[in-house]
Amino acid sequence: MTRASSAAWKPRYRLARYAASLALLMLGNMSADARSLETVIERGTLTLCASPNALPFASKSGPVPGFQIELGEKIAQQLGVKLTREWVVSAIQYRRADCDLVLDVIARKDAQTPGGVRVSRPYHRSGVVLAVRSDSKASSLASLGSDQRVGVPVGSLVSMTLAKGGTATSPFVYEDDIVAALANREIEAAAVTPMTVGWFNLQHADKPLRLIPAFDNDQDLNWNIAAGLLRPDDKLQQRVDAAIEALLADGTIARIYARYGIELKPPQ
Repeated sequence: MTRASSAAWKPRYRLARYAASLALLMLGNMSADARSLETVIERGTLTLCASPNALPFASKSGPVPGFQIELGEKIAQQLGVKLTREWVVSAIQYRRADCDLVLDVIARKDAQTPGGVRVSRPYHRSGVVLAVRSDSKASSLASLGSDQRVGVPVGSLVSMTLAKGGTATSPFVYEDDIVAALANREIEAAAVTPMTVGWFNLQHADKPLRLIPAFDNDQDLNWNIAAGLLRPDDKLQQRVDAAIEALLADGTIARIYARYGIELKPPQ
């Protein structure tokens, strides 16, 4: 990746790292009114909160809208309404946006979401993978040399896991910085999400990164992805669940993800 393309890419992608978790935290502090299916139908719109500059997740301008926008539009169509986009980048904006829906929320069976936010039927399985350059001889985490460093998100669970195992790591604030450092041969591998690698590979087909499933057996480093609904009534949750089920069944979600270099994996 050239420095110019890297510079153009970083600001957008950095915003996405914290979008879902921030959304849930802030939505938890909003008014306590429940959002009913009847209200959404009467209003004629379903409101999605997304970042305006965070491809591949979402973008307010440019040639592609981001997979969250495309998926949100399909869910709204299933409900018979239009999608309204609320562009949010800060805590204050999240409080004012009054979203119905946020996407790519981590759904764990052993964790409750705050503030009356419910998660939908999960539609994707994600987690942490080990990425290496295409010319790397590494086939596993153990095959890396003791002096070969793995780039990790600073303060992350995977950074602690690798450190406990004696792996040499280099901390970065953002995943896009990690894959850029890997492509530039500053580190030997990267512990990042498949979405980060998929989007990078789509934009850098001349030197794609290779994925190694090094953490598949670690439940803490794998999770389901779902939609987050702000205090929905039972009928709205059931309709969104049914919409996601239909979009999975006819391949719509897989096709949307594929346009952004991401392979859809079934939730577990």
